[in-house]
Amino acid sequence: MVLHRNLLAFVVCVGAVLSAGVSSGDSLPSPLRAAVDRAVSVVKPALVQIHVVESYFREGRETKYQISGSGAVITPEGHVITNHHVAGHATRIKVIFFDKEEMEATLVGKDPLTDLAIIKLQPETPREFPTVPFGDSDAVRVGDQVLAMGSPRALSQSVTLGIVSNTQMIMPASMRRYGGMEMDGEDVGALVRWLGHDAAIYPGNSGGPLVNLNGEIIGINEIGVGLGGAIPGNLAKQVGEELIAKGKMERGWLGVEVQPRLKHSPHESGVLVSGVLTSSPGADAGIQAGDVLMSINGIGVDVRFAEQLPDFNQLVAELPIGQPVSVKLQRGDEALALDVTPIEREVFLQDEVELRAWGVTVREMSFRMAKELKRETTDGVLITSVRPGGPAGSSKPQIKRNDVLVSVAGETITDIASLQAATEKLQVEATDPIPTLTGFERKNGQFLTVVDVGLKELQDPGLEVKKAWLPVETQVITRDIAELLGDESLMGFRVTHVYKESTAEKAGIQVGDLIHAVDEQPLTATALEHYEELPTLVRQYRSGTSVTLSISRDGEAREVPVELVRAPKLDREMKKYRNDDFEFTVRDITFFDKAEESWATSQAGVLIDEVTSGGWAALGQLAVGDLLLTIDGQPANTVEDVERLLSELAEKKADTVVFKVLHGIHTEFIEIEPKWS
Repeated sequence: MVLHRNLLAFVVCVGAVLSAGVSSGDSLPSPLRAAVDRAVSVVKPALVQIHVVESYFREGRETKYQISGSGAVITPEGHVITNHHVAGHATRIKVIFFDKEEMEATLVGKDPLTDLAIIKLQPETPREFPTVPFGDSDAVRVGDQVLAMGSPRALSQSVTLGIVSNTQMIMPASMRRYGGMEMDGEDVGALVRWLGHDAAIYPGNSGGPLVNLNGEIIGINEIGVGLGGAIPGNLAKQVGEELIAKGKMERGWLGVEVQPRLKHSPHESGVLVSGVLTSSPGADAGIQAGDVLMSINGIGVDVRFAEQLPDFNQLVAELPIGQPVSVKLQRGDEALALDVTPIEREVFLQDEVELRAWGVTVREMSFRMAKELKRETTDGVLITSVRPGGPAGSSKPQIKRNDVLVSVAGETITDIASLQAATEKLQVEATDPIPTLTGFERKNGQFLTVVDVGLKELQDPGLEVKKAWLPVETQVITRDIAELLGDESLMGFRVTHVYKESTAEKAGIQVGDLIHAVDEQPLTATALEHYEELPTLVRQYRSGTSVTLSISRDGEAREVPVELVRAPKLDREMKKYRNDDFEFTVRDITFFDKAEESWATSQAGVLIDEVTSGGWAALGQLAVGDLLLTIDGQPANTVEDVERLLSELAEKKADTVVFKVLHGIHTEFIEIEPKWS
């Protein structure tokens, strides 16, 4: 089965080309015929069809469906190599041999970063299995004849003949910008350069071997993109051996993101650092975006082309975990030597779990996932899907996908085990759903809700600030929240977020404060539909006015004076600039942009608001939502800066223009060679 479960399904699900030079009416030349027969005779006894029952999580439930693929036995003990997307999420595996013998198998280990997995045959009585040897994939040349073997479309085993067309096939640049061929959050192309070939493969061939005419594995078929694509056999052998020995891959990780040197870079070697994740080994060592790494542990680095990136990534992956290594880099005109200590690269996507009592599926957060979600900690449990009408889906406010559960009935939730323990404690003697005070986080907001661990209902508040503004976000203290806070008479609003460096923060307002009155005017909100009571009252004041909030904190009443400020501008009110040479539009960033993206209040730059398809900006992979930081090294803090800088470049008709952008949490340098009008 040739498929991809995430971003690029259309790439790996397409049918492949017809087998090269061979059809049902052709006869092979005698020497080739004999070589094919010999190779098939070696591989066929060890070739297996794989049928998998796979777990898939959606709408708050664990669901299962069947897929099929191919594999090859590589050890006498019965270890089979295949693709991760075939067997990596298996709950049950059955294999079928060429003679129709069926056998159960279990998952030994998986590696989404290379899309490889190892399963182990489970015979009723111990026995040795026929195996397929690995050949040297580094010795493969363009034009070599190869055989793709497997079970296309879950049919019986087949063999197709073709030639190697490319020994270093990579994903197009347009796909790499958005994660390449992503598997469970990992970019397979980070380590894999595929062997491209034109032996026909179809869905169901995934995981099957690509073999040479000696009957040796030189690749594991994975994708069909017009050409077939196979993971090189040398890499597959290395990964397979480690999965068999350890059940997982152990790789070094620095938290440094790189890209090929810019076309007009003055450096003749090295790799350009495009970004460094905060709190990572690279950041701790002092590596910065824009540095050019020249060597690691004495090994020179040279990445001029995208095809060379997997070599660099493999070098980093093989660094000794926990042992300092030397890094030499160039920062502008300055040569630097730093020590950095690699840590073990963790799995990006942790396993999902269904919690029926809550009507959700959840997973724990890895360090990198927490960074992607702009969180400072991995504590809490990430909601991956919610069952419509289920307990969490009916809470008020409603728990949604990508929310993070942090507390249940007053107990801190750090991981799935603590959530399961808290749930069991609630249900010890319960026969009916239990209203449970639940804390969760959504972006920067910290919310409370009540989940009937078994029930329904929803509603979503919305609000738009105008005129005077209190720089906090709030939720209504509903009746059920008030009851479980221990005081049914509570009315008003609970603070869910206090904007940084605001008058509210300076006044000492904190998340969790309960606001009951403004200038002694009581707030009466008790239901979600009353969400506008506080902002409506605040808008009646002039900005700059000081009001006194009556609040309670931990049961203690307080009077807090706070200055109201002018409501920040919305995105539609911000100044914009369109550049017709590059065909893109930028706008100044808003207060809310900074808050939502967890940027510092001092964050500079302009937001890409529109990119015209087919323009220079589009060809350079600028995307709506990117934050433009610099142009040719000059700050682009405002739309006026962008207009001025691009006008100057157009006037002198610069050969190349380099944009530095922030894409999510990643910085990137985009080099464009425009044809000026």
